[in-house]
Amino acid sequence: MGQNLALNIARNGFRIVVYNRSFDKTEATMARAEKGWQMIAAKTPQDVVRELARPRRVLLLVKAGQPVDDTIALFLPLLEAGDMIIDAGNSHPDDTERRSLALQKQGFRFVGMGVSGGEEGALWGPSLMPGGEASAYDELAPILRKIAAQVADGPCVTHIGPGAAGHFVKMVHNGIEYGDMQLIAECFDLMQNVLGMSHDAMAKTFDQWNRGFLESFLIEITARILREQDPDTKQPLVEMILDKAGQKGTGRWTSELALRYGVAVPTMHAAVEARCLSSQKDQRMAASKTLTGPGTKQATDPALIEAIRDALYCSKICSYAQGLDLLAAADAEKKWQLDMSEIARIWKGGCIIRARFLTSIQTAYGKQKQLKSLLLDPELGGFLVQNQAKWRRVVSLAAEHGVPVLAMGGSLSYFDSFRRARLPQNLTQAQRDLFGAHTFERTDQPAGVFFHHEWRSQ
Repeated sequence: MGQNLALNIARNGFRIVVYNRSFDKTEATMARAEKGWQMIAAKTPQDVVRELARPRRVLLLVKAGQPVDDTIALFLPLLEAGDMIIDAGNSHPDDTERRSLALQKQGFRFVGMGVSGGEEGALWGPSLMPGGEASAYDELAPILRKIAAQVADGPCVTHIGPGAAGHFVKMVHNGIEYGDMQLIAECFDLMQNVLGMSHDAMAKTFDQWNRGFLESFLIEITARILREQDPDTKQPLVEMILDKAGQKGTGRWTSELALRYGVAVPTMHAAVEARCLSSQKDQRMAASKTLTGPGTKQATDPALIEAIRDALYCSKICSYAQGLDLLAAADAEKKWQLDMSEIARIWKGGCIIRARFLTSIQTAYGKQKQLKSLLLDPELGGFLVQNQAKWRRVVSLAAEHGVPVLAMGGSLSYFDSFRRARLPQNLTQAQRDLFGAHTFERTDQPAGVFFHHEWRSQ
């Protein structure tokens, strides 16, 4: 991604100095540069700093964690107060906050910038989520607006907010991405193992969905994947791929920070857990020989395709609502002043979760900037209410056939919990008061007044 982002910057007419600790990678980048591009190869950090005009802007794209700290430490002695460091990797927001405060004390400017779109997006136009000081963004904006993906209402970049706002939004973007991918995988599982569809039939279905309200990058590539044939076995390539999904951490971070902020994100939790379960291949292979399922016959109702489509959209709405709730909770504490409508807008192009659906989110928050939940938007919440019967049928069908739908089922339970005025946690609170004297509020007394009951012994 670093190489492609550098080429994107140079292609758009900006002067750039490229450096990698392995000079052969720097040379590989230079070999892709076209005549007339202002791209300069550097062999050492000293070369980089010498070639850059002040105030210098050093863009890092390295692995998250210690490598970022190591790279900053490598360049810092060579830089001067007022110079800027931009971390464009998938850094944990806590690390970005720490680095920002430390560098500001030393007189440097720091920008934590989320970049989404993969290698192709980095080259031709990613979605960019820069955080940090507004003045730093203003300085970078002429470059960022040019290299970002372009949609009808502007380039897919905006100043997210101060501090770690950019990396926090990128982290939640990735958590939503995990949820989207898991929901699509569950639809694939249902189509294949409940409806008995061929790979070509599934590909045609996803193609059809991609021409409607589910239009998105992930739906598009799912159809492409299902059509791909393995050159060695002549079988569908997807069936030759081991069912162990990897993860680099951003989805797990989203789950962890949701717990920290006390925000329910069951769809994203489920997506992370599904990848964890997939990694237990040996245990699952052993269990498959002894733990039997229901053994239900394949379903044949053609209406189930439409039901799965609508269940996917309902679940997707809930997943995005959870992610936006997490952003709102962090914003309430950090005072970033996040613009949810603008965040949805910059996700419409370049990034992995780009989708037609984001226009509906942009519109919803454009109408109500303080919208308490995406589920309360008349259009999107109305879709859930109107199509819940199909959603419930799909989740029930999955249970009957022994097909796991962790994310879709989690989304449905989230909807059912959110729409109810009363949940069974009154019993939970009674249990807490009985064994730990944790007290409780009463339905017939003002909020914030707590009581303890002397529970009768057996």
